[in-house]
Formats: sequence, C-alpha cells, structure tokens
Amino acid sequence: MAMTTMITERSQLYYTCVFLQVSFRAIENSVTAAADETRRCWLDAQTLQMLLGELKRCRQNAMPFRDIHIPLDQAIYHCGLLMAKCPGALDQRLCRHHLEAIIAPLEQAISHLAGKPKVPTSQATVADRGLRHWFGR
Repeated sequence: MAMTTMITERSQLYYTCVFLQVSFRAIENSVTAAADETRRCWLDAQTLQMLLGELKRCRQNAMPFRDIHIPLDQAIYHCGLLMAKCPGALDQRLCRHHLEAIIAPLEQAISHLAGKPKVPTSQATVADRGLRHWFGR
C-alpha cells in the first residue's frame, strides 16, 4: 500500500512539473516571439502568481522526494525574482534569462522523477552562475 502511494505521489509530481515546465516555456516562447529585444517585457502578473503558487504547492508535495528539493527551490527562487521585477521592469532578453532559470531546474526535477537524473553539461549549475549571468551581463 505504501509503495503504491509513493508511486502515485511521484507520478503526480512528475505531471505537475511537466505542466509547470510547459507553462513557463510557453511564456518564454511568447516573449521570444516579439521582434525587438529592447522593448519592455509585459508579462501577465496574475499568471505568474498562479504558477508561483503551483510551484510552491509542488515543492510542499515533494517532501518525500529529496532529489528534487533543490531544483524546485531554484525554480521558486527565480520565479520570485521575476515576479519582483514584473511587469515592465525588464527588457525581453533579461526576462528570458529569468524564465530559463525557472525552466532549467524544472527540467532537472522532471528527469529525476522520471528516473533519469540529468547530468549538468558543465560544473556550474544554474544557482552557481551568479547574479551577473541572470542580469544579462
């Protein structure tokens, strides 16, 4: 019975992370679709707030799965940074940097939940790159 519950919880977390990754990717694609990168990025703050709430709920539900705590914490952190600067305080390039900083750890969590841990392509993780990278410098 306990094993079935863990499998169900892992499956639910997997699909929640996929939903979040696809949602943030769709937002990123809508930002990318604009031709002028210097224009201000006007994201829908209500949508971001809803996705941040779902990210936090997902993290709460991930308590038994230690391998995805850090990626989810990173996604929550970067979503909070994005929320603090929106709407209209970011250019599109910087907005995409923040969105990618949310999407990358979600992809890592998805890989862990699928049983295929994603190995970083370099020694620097998203969190280790420093603020200069996320501010586009």
